[in-house]
Amino acid sequence: MAGNVIELTDDNFQSEVLEANEPVVVDFWAEWCGPCRAMSPIIEELSEIVAGKAKVAKLNVDKAQNVAMNYGISAIPTVIIFKGGEPEKKLVGLTSLQDLQDAVEAMAV
Repeated sequence: MAGNVIELTDDNFQSEVLEANEPVVVDFWAEWCGPCRAMSPIIEELSEIVAGKAKVAKLNVDKAQNVAMNYGISAIPTVIIFKGGEPEKKLVGLTSLQDLQDAVEAMAV
């Protein structure tokens, strides 16, 4: 995982996402998922673009099944943007950098 992207687990999800002061972009993914691998560089680039405005994190659904189940993740990749500990926006499927950036910018206001 590159510099600015946080790796989430069942153990750190509460502190890194639900208790965060800034919006948090969470990419729900799995190693065996082709579209997830295609989205990885987009998530990396997004983390650099929104640094200081939002946190960007990845959650492997195979390793953090409790969190994935709690948020009803049934297809991956899925991105959920949390604000104030609540899921505010959900994007399912391969999503463009521009769409992600626009969603984060709307939350960071």
